[in-house]
Amino acid sequence: MSLEEKKIVEVDHISQRRSSNESLPDGELLAADVRPAAERRLVRMLDMRLLPTIIIIFIMNYIDRVAVTAARLKGLSQDLGLSDIQYATVLAVLYASYVPSQIPSNMILNRISRPSYYIPTCVVLWGLTSALTGVAKNYSGILAARIFVGVPEAAFYPGAIYLLSRWYTRKELAFRSAILYGGLLISNAFGSLMAAGILSGMDGKRGIRAWRWLFYIEGAITISIGFCAVFLLPDYPHNTRWLSPAQRRLAQVRLAEDAGEADEDVATESAFTGLIMALKDPKVPIFAVMTCAQLLGLGFVNFFPTIAGTLGFNTTVTLLVAAPPWIVATFVCCLNAWHADRSGERFLHICVPWWGVIVGYIIGVSTFSIGGRYVAMFLMACGYAGFALTLVWVSNAVPRPPAKRSAAIAIVNGFGNLGNLISSYTWKAAWGPDYHQSMYIGIAGLGLATVLAFVIRFILVSQNKRLDREEQDMQKGAQRQRIEEAARLEGITFEEALRRKRGFRYLI
Repeated sequence: MSLEEKKIVEVDHISQRRSSNESLPDGELLAADVRPAAERRLVRMLDMRLLPTIIIIFIMNYIDRVAVTAARLKGLSQDLGLSDIQYATVLAVLYASYVPSQIPSNMILNRISRPSYYIPTCVVLWGLTSALTGVAKNYSGILAARIFVGVPEAAFYPGAIYLLSRWYTRKELAFRSAILYGGLLISNAFGSLMAAGILSGMDGKRGIRAWRWLFYIEGAITISIGFCAVFLLPDYPHNTRWLSPAQRRLAQVRLAEDAGEADEDVATESAFTGLIMALKDPKVPIFAVMTCAQLLGLGFVNFFPTIAGTLGFNTTVTLLVAAPPWIVATFVCCLNAWHADRSGERFLHICVPWWGVIVGYIIGVSTFSIGGRYVAMFLMACGYAGFALTLVWVSNAVPRPPAKRSAAIAIVNGFGNLGNLISSYTWKAAWGPDYHQSMYIGIAGLGLATVLAFVIRFILVSQNKRLDREEQDMQKGAQRQRIEEAARLEGITFEEALRRKRGFRYLI
């Protein structure tokens, strides 16, 4: 075929596609001449509305969760008569409710049609419970408050990652998820600065201890943000109220093209079916153990003010010097994720930050100098750039159907947070001020996580090779139904959708 003939065929094909798309009642944005600009506007709208909302929520999520660590510096343990083991239990018990609540929460999120109601409701509930932590009079009271904070908080992080995966393509998801996780990292800085201001300026106001004011003020801020989020968060691509019908169809088509099938569950795929599918996928339990090991290795986060206290400064200065490592870590996290999106690589972008933490631990066990330990704190904080991509990798490795993906994200993050629970007991005050034993445990945890990450990479490479050989199976059962739905959304033939599906490969 001559070059002239090829051009004629190409023009004819585009004309047919445009005609097919324009025949759809809400398909005007799918035409080749308008779609690129429309898609950029859609992504920009999400970036300006969805991302800032969940980032602000995430900042308060973590500030509320770790407020107890700052409160300890200003008399919480003394006022409530907490022993070292009781304080560790106060930290750990949150995860006892937080971990098991994540799986049912994400299953609910996948089945309901309005996450814009569900997530803000949970935000208001944990803000209220966090504020009530300030009225605790003894060990039993603060223990009960921490248990009930964990239940609504369980809805947020895995739910936020799942919600992002319902809007962004594989090549867009890592950077957006890292920006979200940057909210957690920067919250450690803001949390320390906020705590420094409250603890230094509110002690004795209205006869109330400063650490109680910390819970009251931070809880009230969270409640206010929860009410605002109802009007800002989107639902799903097919039913978000502040998008036009044409934008909703475009949002669905983008994800359908990304994986070659519609990002929707078929009638036979319930939330429980998705859970069973996730449990049967060998990648999911490996991801879960890997996440548990890495969070054990990153368990210093719950004791960061205590670690900063080993530098020898007073309470206010200690909280102030704890902020810069998290600010740097936020930039490292976003840069790492941006490059992960550009390169499509996952393994090294997750593991290299862990190896930086290992170097930080080695410095920590090798020197007591202020400079050396402070450098180690920066390396430790930057290790969370790896964790920020963990659930992104899960979403890439378990992409469809949504019921399976939502369950997988919850299983991995839920089980993984057992590492945080265990680490509550590995940074014991008796091991201070050097915390050598704690750092050795952290090195072992991150070493195990690296090995498991390599196993996952090996599995995904093998599955990509198998995808090269599996073509006929795509024309059967539920898989065919999802591809047909993608073809319907895009206004193309089943055969063309099938060709796109064959181009899907797991990111490694």
